[in-house]
Amino acid sequence: MAGYRKNSPLIVQHDFCILAETRHPEFEEVRAGLARFAELVKSPDNLHTYRMSSLSLWNAAASGLTSDEVVEFLEKHAKFGVPASVKQDILRFIERYGLVRLERIGDDLLLISDDLDVIKEMVSFKSLRSYGLVQTDARTLRFSPQHRGLLKQELIKLGFPVEDLAGYSQGEALPIRLRSDPGTDEGSFELRDYQRKAVDSFYREGSMQGGSGVLVLPCGAGKTVIGIAAMGKLSCATLILTTNSTSVKQWKREILSKTDLTDEMVGEYTGSVKEVRPVTIATYQILTYRKSKNGPFLHIDLFNKRDWGLIVYDEVHLLPAPVFRITADIQATRRLGLTATLVREDGREQDVFSLVGPKRYEMPWKTLETQGWIASVACVELRVPLPPREMEAYRMAEERERTRLASDNTAKLAAAEALLSRHQGEQILLIGHYLEQLQELAKRTGAPMISGEMPQEKREELYEAFRSGGLEVLIVSKVANFAVDLPDAAVAIQISGSFGSRQEEAQRLGRILRPKAGKNKAYFYSLVSMDTKEQEFAMNRQLFLIEQGYSYRVVELPEELDYGRLLSDPEASGNGTDYPGEDPTGHEDEPKEAIYP
Repeated sequence: MAGYRKNSPLIVQHDFCILAETRHPEFEEVRAGLARFAELVKSPDNLHTYRMSSLSLWNAAASGLTSDEVVEFLEKHAKFGVPASVKQDILRFIERYGLVRLERIGDDLLLISDDLDVIKEMVSFKSLRSYGLVQTDARTLRFSPQHRGLLKQELIKLGFPVEDLAGYSQGEALPIRLRSDPGTDEGSFELRDYQRKAVDSFYREGSMQGGSGVLVLPCGAGKTVIGIAAMGKLSCATLILTTNSTSVKQWKREILSKTDLTDEMVGEYTGSVKEVRPVTIATYQILTYRKSKNGPFLHIDLFNKRDWGLIVYDEVHLLPAPVFRITADIQATRRLGLTATLVREDGREQDVFSLVGPKRYEMPWKTLETQGWIASVACVELRVPLPPREMEAYRMAEERERTRLASDNTAKLAAAEALLSRHQGEQILLIGHYLEQLQELAKRTGAPMISGEMPQEKREELYEAFRSGGLEVLIVSKVANFAVDLPDAAVAIQISGSFGSRQEEAQRLGRILRPKAGKNKAYFYSLVSMDTKEQEFAMNRQLFLIEQGYSYRVVELPEELDYGRLLSDPEASGNGTDYPGEDPTGHEDEPKEAIYP
């Protein structure tokens, strides 16, 4: 067969799917390349399925990838070549980005395209007429500036990702000097190369092309530092939106330690404190607070309290719907999104692209691990059988109740205790979804537990005790999924999770990614009830991390397990299989017992 290359790892299909052989010697190379323009959708042992989409290709184009580079990569690694129709579609989608430009002339905002047929097509769309579009010549449409965000949302739905070159307001000036600048005093730090590249990708030398977009980096890579460096580039009043009060305090600590801003210039805006200062850090929760379901959002006017020159969306993949709506109205303000994953469980990735901005920069997780900037992690999925009575109840239960019964598997408690003993002396996080289960674990282990019901001050005390080493084991609910800085955590034990949430899996792994002294090694255990829906959810939860290069060691525990023996004899842990690759840790010289629980 012409073009047949039997030793190549990829099969490119007509439906835009790409099959990748995981045991091929080039797999790690092609995995990294595919992640730039495709998404992992299935991950069985030997053959992963990736899918290209219009959005994945538009994000690739926005970050600088060309259609020639995508096609060249696929042709280099495809066993049977690349179908002509796929090449044509890749070219069509990537060329769509930038085909329509948004520019400003005086007080007018213009949609411009050099393709006259595109202008004719846009004029024909009934959904665009409500935005006051007026055709001024064969290649230009004029519209009202107040519709800048809504129009971009509508156009991307119609298949036209707009390149926004209309520029931004300067906002209130605020000189910000980083302590990484030459001549600064104590507390100086140095931006890492990838952090500097991320900031430059967003800023783009202050050009019309810079000033909005999303930077994608793993937890522990210093996204807060990158946000602060962007503030330093722009030197303007900044509103920072983040996930919780703990994160607000962390942002403030970092800003004060890494810039010349004083405490009086940095405000907190949360449920307990309402300070509007030149740099203000607020939670998404306070912005979306209202007294009744249909009542007004009482604090949404924070967006108008100052002339912000920059808005930073921390964990942008969690941006709530009301904040999307207000973001559509403030497109003249620079916007920076920071995240470890563009995956949204609500499917609103297109709105992030349109309203916050396209992906400007992404650093693969495994690349940072190889360079030593984040810890190397061994991931273990520990399949725990349901005790006979609980399995009987599970089989009799309705579909919804089965999820809770599988999560509440009492055998998980004994497995967790065994893991605690095995990793005694290390700093360990026990993470779960259901409070009753966590409370029982706290009762059995004596470890303190943090939940949403705990006052913020008490949470901070426990986090600080854990950071300082005075506390070795901490039990946390989903309130610790995001933006909690616990740099010395070396072991995470996931007792239960939110169904098949990929973003939650990534965030929980992120709790232990900070670099460690010595071997720079961490362990992520996920306890899953065997032969239940939880096992199906686990496969979906792991998709994003597998795409990033992580492998899960799957260990099936026997029904009658001596957990005491488990601690001293790793072979007692039942049948272990590598998933999806042969080397579950990425280190072939890793002793087998180190990856068994």
